[in-house]
Amino acid sequence: MSLPVVAVVGPTATGKSDLGVALALELGGEVVNADASQLYRGMDIGTAKLDPVGRRGVAHHQLDVLDVTDEASVAAYQASGRADLSAIRARGAVPVVVGGSGLYVRALLDRLDIPPTHPRVRARWEGELERVGPESLYAVLAQRDPVAADQIEPRNGRRIVRALEVIELTGRPFSATMPTREFVEPTVVIGLRADRPVLDERIARRAEGMWGAGLLEEVRGLEGQGLREGRTASRAVGYAQALRQVDGGLTQAEAVEDTIVATRRLARRQERWFGPDPRIRWLEHDADDLVEQALGVVRAASG
Repeated sequence: MSLPVVAVVGPTATGKSDLGVALALELGGEVVNADASQLYRGMDIGTAKLDPVGRRGVAHHQLDVLDVTDEASVAAYQASGRADLSAIRARGAVPVVVGGSGLYVRALLDRLDIPPTHPRVRARWEGELERVGPESLYAVLAQRDPVAADQIEPRNGRRIVRALEVIELTGRPFSATMPTREFVEPTVVIGLRADRPVLDERIARRAEGMWGAGLLEEVRGLEGQGLREGRTASRAVGYAQALRQVDGGLTQAEAVEDTIVATRRLARRQERWFGPDPRIRWLEHDADDLVEQALGVVRAASG
């Protein structure tokens, strides 16, 4: 029986990493990370990255592949991630994709051509973002490409800038470049869900635990590696707040609370991204027989 690519997706703090490892162990698989923040070396505590013990001997790919000064790129991730999928298949193993960064997941699994970029054009739109703010720039996007605007969070300045950059460079709507729901190869996607109050509580406990586990010390160490200069790494949830605490702009209690609020906001965005996809088979994150249910989904898709 030839098994498909297996993906585990859903909002943050639902246990995707642990399920991914369990499935890899059962299926003879290797994990491919699809969490943009976990691409960065040294960003461990704030991204809830599994340590070697938690990986339980399962090979993991697309972890620790960027320095904190590097800018994460969906195009670069797509190329290297798909190379990992092919290499895993060549070894006779099953690729298990795990992560909640929606565009990265779809760039890896779906048919998607990455549109061009141009540093001067992007810099001009980023300057406009700084001048007028994301809401005003979102209004520009809504006028030029309402379909794209409907799929982008109005406060997500980075995505708004990218959409306007692509529209200017290609003369086409950004929405025309968005991924279609068509897998590159046979794939089964399992989503983990939790009731909102349960998820909110898990997020709060995780944020509090990060500071207890030494996030502030981790951030101070990463400062010496250029974290503040990193365009994407320095903005990651938890790291941005810890940097503000280091600067004296937030107390620890305020930094933790701000992280909780930002993470809950991220979880809502992830739910909106993954929720409409009819291909995802949703399972309860805390089911007693979660691994067995997930294996059943995989085997049914392989039949």
